[in-house]
Amino acid sequence: MTDQGTRIRRRVDSKPGVHFNALVRGLDLAPGQVQYHLRGLLADDRVVREQLYGKTHYYPPEYDDWERAALALLRRETVRDLLLTLLERERARPADLAEELDVARSTVEWHVGHLQEQDLVEKRRDDRNRVTLVPTHPQRTTRLLAAIEPSLPERMVDRFTRLVDDLLAE
Repeated sequence: MTDQGTRIRRRVDSKPGVHFNALVRGLDLAPGQVQYHLRGLLADDRVVREQLYGKTHYYPPEYDDWERAALALLRRETVRDLLLTLLERERARPADLAEELDVARSTVEWHVGHLQEQDLVEKRRDDRNRVTLVPTHPQRTTRLLAAIEPSLPERMVDRFTRLVDDLLAE
């Protein structure tokens, strides 16, 4: 494997679920170089690729389907904050999460929909049909959260999204 291929593999190992643009930025390589080396890594099964929620993410091969989907979502700041809060509380109502995180209720619902799709969160209804959110795999989710270190550009994009959300909600 070439030096560049080794660098890319190490980055994917250290940042499972990293998306293509973050690889390019983080390694200071041309997109074409990253594409070229990723093709080789994918062909040799040294890296796994998954397209989720509009981005292509790369993982070490030992991650299973659930872990890959969870990591793709956890790389988003609002989702990460939502899940951290939910894990701390063990259960919460969507309106309470929206208030605590200072995001629109519709934003919480949008993210909860993705979290349900990937079996990270379950909606439970009480006898009055009120929704409570509960993490479905708290230990596994907590372990994956430890693998996430969002970069400054990732945090900035997430915060810009929140700002636009706030402006639209007003």
